[in-house]
Amino acid sequence: MFFPEELVLEDERVLLRPLQTEDLNFLLTFSEQEPELWKYSAVSAAGKEGMKNYINGAVLERELKKEYPFIIFDKKANEYSGSSRFYDINLPFQSTQLGYTWYGKKFQRSGLNRHCKWLMLNYAFEQWGMVRVEFRADHRNDRSIQAMKNIGCTAEGILRNNMPLPDGSRRSSIVLSILKDEWDESVKSSLQKKIC
Repeated sequence: MFFPEELVLEDERVLLRPLQTEDLNFLLTFSEQEPELWKYSAVSAAGKEGMKNYINGAVLERELKKEYPFIIFDKKANEYSGSSRFYDINLPFQSTQLGYTWYGKKFQRSGLNRHCKWLMLNYAFEQWGMVRVEFRADHRNDRSIQAMKNIGCTAEGILRNNMPLPDGSRRSSIVLSILKDEWDESVKSSLQKKIC
């Protein structure tokens, strides 16, 4: 099983629905006014063309059944706030990565990320049958790394110079993960308490 055509994940705080090309207008303000959001990203969505290419690329990857990107709607603020996705989906190995996550500045440190991760992890482990969910970040991105550890990820190590960056330099990536037994034993209940 890959995904239903219209996978929607939702709780009282947030709604994640499939990202569409028509969503450009909802996310354009971030690309034009907050280009630093993609400082550590391998794929930048800065500027109108950057966001357009970002969305079109993500939608194409979903159509090819390689990734599943979401647009995130913050119900509390009544606004679209960012995006996240499942990628590097390996069904035979029961593993996937969760990433390409970004939020506009006013949504950062608001608790929104925990709700999104709760919904995505719960889907991955409980409905989709994943055994491993992996996360990666630029090894210099302390804020992102701390956020992943706060939801229950275990750091595994650094992939040195593993990918190019838009400026021509190379990035080393930290690899973190949550395993199904960790989810069942402690991560699920701990994360549930943090979003209540």
